[in-house]
Amino acid sequence: MTFDEGAAKAFQEMAFRLASDPLGLARAQFELWSGISDLWRRPAAKLAGQEVHPTSTARKGDRRFRDDAWEETAVFDYIKQSYLLVSDWTHDLCDKAEGMTPEDRRKVQFLSRQFVSAISPSNFLSTNPEALKKTMESGGENLLDGLNNLLDDIERGGGELKISMTDMDAFQIGENIATSPGKVVFRNYLFELIQYSPTTSKTHTVPIIFVPPWINKYYVLDLQPQNSLIKWAVDQGHTLFVISWVNPDEEAADTAFTDYMRDGVLTALDVVEKATNEKTTNLLGFCIGGILSTTTLAYLAARGEERINSATLLATMIDLTDVGEMSVFVDAEQIKAIERRVSGKGYLEGREMADMFNRMRENDLIWSFVVNNYLMGRDPVPFDLLYWNSDSTRLPARMIVEYLTDFYRDNAFMTPGRLVIDGHEIDIGRIKTPTYFLATKDDRIAPWKSCYCGVSAFGGPTRFVLGASGHIAGIVNPPSKKKYCHWINDAREKLDDPDDWFAGAETRPGSWWTDWGAWLAQRSGPKVKARKPEDSGLPILDDAPGAYVRVRAND
Repeated sequence: MTFDEGAAKAFQEMAFRLASDPLGLARAQFELWSGISDLWRRPAAKLAGQEVHPTSTARKGDRRFRDDAWEETAVFDYIKQSYLLVSDWTHDLCDKAEGMTPEDRRKVQFLSRQFVSAISPSNFLSTNPEALKKTMESGGENLLDGLNNLLDDIERGGGELKISMTDMDAFQIGENIATSPGKVVFRNYLFELIQYSPTTSKTHTVPIIFVPPWINKYYVLDLQPQNSLIKWAVDQGHTLFVISWVNPDEEAADTAFTDYMRDGVLTALDVVEKATNEKTTNLLGFCIGGILSTTTLAYLAARGEERINSATLLATMIDLTDVGEMSVFVDAEQIKAIERRVSGKGYLEGREMADMFNRMRENDLIWSFVVNNYLMGRDPVPFDLLYWNSDSTRLPARMIVEYLTDFYRDNAFMTPGRLVIDGHEIDIGRIKTPTYFLATKDDRIAPWKSCYCGVSAFGGPTRFVLGASGHIAGIVNPPSKKKYCHWINDAREKLDDPDDWFAGAETRPGSWWTDWGAWLAQRSGPKVKARKPEDSGLPILDDAPGAYVRVRAND
């Protein structure tokens, strides 16, 4: 079953459920017409000098209607109100179809939102007051510029529309992005290992290995000096190593998930031990890198090896019972479709994962750029985070199917022994390593409640912290910016329900980095003379950020 077939089935199910409740459907229709009637009466009441309250209001953070004309001009106010009324009604209707499976309901909700977002009046020239004003002021020059931008994006996408989110010429890896100084001290077919140069005279004895996701590139945590977690950790006196994964092609088709552990994390541990003469290492995993780190922790526990001193897991789901909107893309039918799609090429195209994540925030990451680039005729502004977001990676065919099957379909971590590696059963309950969990409140890729629910399955001491914002912005939040906040509840181990945890949590201003830094310092040993990559005894293969990170998915 394809995605389209699954969507059609879900909508057919919703239509059947609604038809089975004619009274409820009639009530919903009455609510819509009642809202429309109220909307019709608003202009007359407003002209008569009466105080008029809006029928519908945009949700907090919705930037589509920020131009003053949406409220001050009667016609555009009416257009906006009509759209919001129907939009809200459509979302409510999807919730009212009783008896649907959770999978079908979520699919209907997601696709209905995609449609409603696509038909927003802000996306069309004739119903966007800001675009109309720009057109009149420029004599239509903005539309010509927008057409050129559109053609450039189609050419850049090789015949398919690839919407520009930022000025792709404004950044050069290693020059003004991913610039933390260091050396590549190891390379194999799967990754390069970067050791960063110290910025302090002394460093902690226990080194850190950062295991980033390989569905994106590692430098999300080393964008620019002012927002680099890598630089910040080095400035705190840590000897930091980072895995920079290869951007695979068809030759990597048979690379397995366990290869990323054996020839990735475990090999990196061996190299770091050789470079530092330390028997233990602090491990930091992010997203799928966190899932790989957890697998490694359980594998080492099964072998009785104590090689990890502490672990930090950022935006990492352990219990994948509820993966939020991700379930729309990774149900059993979609996994089979992906398997068929990658079997010929040997890899999943980088843009497929990027498009999936963008559709989860369609107004921010798709339609806002359609308006800016094509209607307003503006060039996208330079933005380091969006440059990184556009620098996608390919995924080996075997690995992506195994990953989706084992973790998203079968929820492997929550069934001890579901995964067996080299004869060793993976059981996260055997992990005794002190572990720091960081989730973010508005994360749609790794919903924080799902992250929280898996924490109790670990067998050792844990600390759970909730950051504000989303999957990336909540992680890349340096203390110097004084943005957002984070929540801490030291009674976590007594609370099974995430809502109970949050209700009793203390709100602390600013970045979670400082809390993590204090936690990590206690588990990093005393400080000794700073270690330089040149003193490791390992061959210096390249300057950071290395060669693998420079390979783009469309190369």
